[in-house]
Amino acid sequence: MTKNFINFDDLSHQELQGIIDRAISLKKEHRSGKLNDSLKNKTLAMIFDKSSTRTRVSFEAGMTQLGGQSLFLSEKDIQLGRGEPITDSAIVISSMVDAVMLRLSSHEDIVEFSRHSSKPVINALSDESHPCQILADLMTYQEQKGTIQGKKIAWIGDGCNVCQTYMQAAEIFDFELSIATPVDYGPSEVFVQKYKKNIIFSESPMDACKDADIVVTDVWTSMGQESEKKQRERSFQGFQVNQLMMNQAKDDAVFMHCLPAYRGKEVSAEVIDGSQSVVWSEAENRLHAQKSLLLYLIEG
Repeated sequence: MTKNFINFDDLSHQELQGIIDRAISLKKEHRSGKLNDSLKNKTLAMIFDKSSTRTRVSFEAGMTQLGGQSLFLSEKDIQLGRGEPITDSAIVISSMVDAVMLRLSSHEDIVEFSRHSSKPVINALSDESHPCQILADLMTYQEQKGTIQGKKIAWIGDGCNVCQTYMQAAEIFDFELSIATPVDYGPSEVFVQKYKKNIIFSESPMDACKDADIVVTDVWTSMGQESEKKQRERSFQGFQVNQLMMNQAKDDAVFMHCLPAYRGKEVSAEVIDGSQSVVWSEAENRLHAQKSLLLYLIEG
């Protein structure tokens, strides 16, 4: 049976932990100059309807480093963008490649594509979740600090797709997730009801950060929400992760952000460019975590 990675909890703790462990090994291999052509003659189709930096570069570079190749397909390049049914596109594209990665606005479109795909499907970002990012985040913490089990993660800001994926991860990896969002900007009620275990909601970002091992945030205005930008900036006052907020966390706490970041908005320059920030390792680890994921899904 074809395995997909559309929601973080599509895979078990054992599978996810294995992918993270292998990602750390792949990173060491790559830095030592060791070649790995495990995906030689394999092709990844990458379908985008949103612009991307880290997702595109990491998946393309990852396939190249593993001896395979990738096809970048924007909605302008394929018939999907001209109204071809997702069903038809899924059947045809998956018959010609070895895996399909989609970065689409609609989570349901990714799910629908997977129903008709004969090859593994990867959600590289949707309006609902961002599982590849959380793989990289967990890899980064394990690499630098050890196991995340029993640790506390503070999520500050918008209850967006990344926040919702952390909610899925909290139960699987058994860590505490403390979420602080402005009123009316919390996670989807569906996620709130479904993923209650290990999650605490707080009205105060300072309280949420207290004794945290990781402090995480994201942009206040995501792609597609540009018309809300001014209102969001007003609503999110007091939710900037600054040094005062980081001081509430543990002394050895780290700061994470999936990027792009806007200094002076959701995070201060002092924090993102400071000694507690691991955002650059986190960004690079998208490459290695996704290489490991591709190997797992394609090799079976």
